[in-house]
Amino acid sequence: MFFLYTLLVEIAQQLLKIVALFSPKIKLFVDGRRTVFKNLQSKLQKDDLTIWFHAASLGEYEQGLPVIEKIKEKYPNHKIVLTFFSPSGYEVRKNNTVADVTVYLPLDTKRNAKQFLGIVNPEMVFFIKYEYWPNYLKELKQKQITTYLISGVFRNNQSFFKWYGGFYRNALKSFHHFFVQNESSKELLKSIDFTNVTVSGDTRFDRVVAILERDNSLGFIDSFTSFGMTKRTTIVVGSSWPKDEELLVNYINATSHDVKFIIAPHNIKEEQITNLKKQITKKVVLYSEMEGKLLSDYNVFIIDTIGILTKIYSYADIAYVGGGFGNPGVHNILEPATFGLPIVIGPNYSHFAEATALVHQEGCLSIKTQAELNQAFDLLVQNQDERHEKGHICSTFVQMNKGATASILRHIS
Repeated sequence: MFFLYTLLVEIAQQLLKIVALFSPKIKLFVDGRRTVFKNLQSKLQKDDLTIWFHAASLGEYEQGLPVIEKIKEKYPNHKIVLTFFSPSGYEVRKNNTVADVTVYLPLDTKRNAKQFLGIVNPEMVFFIKYEYWPNYLKELKQKQITTYLISGVFRNNQSFFKWYGGFYRNALKSFHHFFVQNESSKELLKSIDFTNVTVSGDTRFDRVVAILERDNSLGFIDSFTSFGMTKRTTIVVGSSWPKDEELLVNYINATSHDVKFIIAPHNIKEEQITNLKKQITKKVVLYSEMEGKLLSDYNVFIIDTIGILTKIYSYADIAYVGGGFGNPGVHNILEPATFGLPIVIGPNYSHFAEATALVHQEGCLSIKTQAELNQAFDLLVQNQDERHEKGHICSTFVQMNKGATASILRHIS
């Protein structure tokens, strides 16, 4: 089975080189892996002590960051090696300061696994949430390297729990311990005879709680949201997609409420930003064009850059989080929740436990239509008590679920 699996990965590796000729994202995926081993050899010495963290993409990196930071504190003499599978993670966080070396993970062939682990030679390994690469896991087991899964989530539709899933079940034997987010994941692992499991919760809660302790001020957002000494009611739209924006633009153009809107689209390509701006009839300013402008004169601020949305949430009275009209669904709602904001999202959120919980608790409002969005925004804009109550539900939910990082560290120490 390993031979067939590795053969398929080798074939995929060659096919990706062809696809890369036509796809900029796949080109990043392919080109970024060409120099991995050279980079590792230039930054690591044979006698270096190392700890390896692997994240599939940006979301998993953010999820694992609290653990990476604590492990770095606990083992100051070790170098942290961080790998990404996806360009959407690597390209955004390749210049992070928490890891000593950040590279793409070479594709999961037997040769790549041997070469990678031969250079890195980690003392411990942490896979964040998921991605189970059989050749890497087999090599880790053979080298007897302590390997953990953190913030893991298992579902009964995964191959591990099917009659044909023996190959992948066997790969799980490489993990010394599973730190999972919920009881259902623990029970699923128990059903296939894995008992080395701790329900530690989701480290993302620790990540967003820590956001409250940093300086979140942005002078230009202060200028935009202020009217004299008074702060205007502000709706922040995070990670919006075209379907979200269609409904939002209709509301922005029609509303008579004295509200400021900040929109941070998921896609910041110039063509899409230009199209969004053209649809809005009120005064719009772009982040890239704000220099020299009196920001308080504008109604809508479009953030055509990345990396500052979390800080912008700290200025919001209401948050709309995009993605809820697509697949797999809504983006990260925990960042606005930690600031105690009421949240509005689209209808596709069932794959995300935190969104499901907050909709159930009524801190988060799910909408399907233009009329429902209008009703939700009007309620939250006009009724300050309702706004504060829902925001309190969200912030309390985050605070009640923190502590996963400490739970993991207790087991590792």
